[in-house]
Amino acid sequence: MGFIIIYMEYLDFELPLKELEDQLVECKLIGDKSEVDVSETCKKLSDKIELTKKEIYKNISPWQRVQLSRHPSRPYTLDYIKALTNGSFLELHGDRNIADDKAMIGGFGKINDQTFLFVGQQKGYNTKTRQYRNFGMANPEGYRKALRLMKSAEKFNIPIVTLIDTPGAYPGLEAEERGQGEAIARNLIEMFQLKTQIICIVIGEGASGGALGIGIGDHVMMLENTWYSVISPESCSSILWRSWDFKEKAAEALKLTPTDMKKNKLIDKIIPEPLGGAHIDREKTFNNVRNAIMNSFKILSLKNTDELVNDRMDKFTSMGVYGS
Repeated sequence: MGFIIIYMEYLDFELPLKELEDQLVECKLIGDKSEVDVSETCKKLSDKIELTKKEIYKNISPWQRVQLSRHPSRPYTLDYIKALTNGSFLELHGDRNIADDKAMIGGFGKINDQTFLFVGQQKGYNTKTRQYRNFGMANPEGYRKALRLMKSAEKFNIPIVTLIDTPGAYPGLEAEERGQGEAIARNLIEMFQLKTQIICIVIGEGASGGALGIGIGDHVMMLENTWYSVISPESCSSILWRSWDFKEKAAEALKLTPTDMKKNKLIDKIIPEPLGGAHIDREKTFNNVRNAIMNSFKILSLKNTDELVNDRMDKFTSMGVYGS
C-alpha cells in the first residue's frame, strides 16, 4: 500500500482541509507500517475531504479568491506557455531602447499548427527569482518590449495571446522617470488599432494599469480564481480606511471577481479551474486555457481586419454607465 507524500501549502481558509489530509496521511502510514486494515477509515477520510472541499470552495468570498490567485503553487505565465506550445516557444528580448525587462516576457510559439505571439507578466518561484522578475511588476521598457513584439505579430498577421498576472506596474522613481504612464497609455492606443486577433486572459492578479497595459483585446477572459481591478484590496483599504485591516471589505466593494466582471460585461468568458484552484490539477487547467484560446481564435479568424478593429473599439467604448 505504498504512496507518495505530497507537501502542499494551505491558505488560512483551507486549514480544515489540511487537518483532514494530515489525518489521511497518518492513516495510510499506519496501514503501511502495521498489519492493521485501515482501508475503511482511509475511505471515510477521503470522502470527508471531498465533501469539505466542496463546502469550502462552493461559496468563497472575493478576498479568498484574491488569496487563491496569489497561491505560491499556482502556475505562472511561462508554465502556461511551455505547456501550451509543447516546447516550440521562442522568447524574444529587449525594447530596443533601454533594457530587457525580466518581469515582462514575450515570444512566438505554436498551439497545434497555429503560431501565436505570447506576451505576459512573469512572477518568481522563490526569493531569488522573485527579485529577478521584479515580482511581476513591469517597468516602462517591459511595456515597450510588449508593444514591439505585438507590432511584429501584426506585420506577419500572427494572432496575439496576452497572459495577465501582475500586482501592478512598477511604481518606482526610475520607472516614472522613464515614462511609465506614457508607456502604458501608448500600449492602450496601439492595441486598439492592431490589425490582428488579440486574446487576453487573466491567469492570476489583474491589477490596475499594469494589467490593462496588455489587456486590450477582442476577447478578454479570466480564470475562475483570479481578480481584475483598478486597485488591489489592500491598497484600497489603506486609502479609504488608513489601514489594511479592511481588505476583505474592500475586495467585496471592488467587484473584482470573474463573476462580477462578467455580470458587468467587462469580460467575455470565465475559464473554469479544478476544485481548489489551478495548482491542484495543472494539466486540466492548461487544457481549459488551450481550448479557450483555440475557440476564441476560431471565432475571431472569421472577421476581416477592419471588422476586428471596429468591434474591439466598440467593445471598450461601450463599457461603463454615463449620466448627464
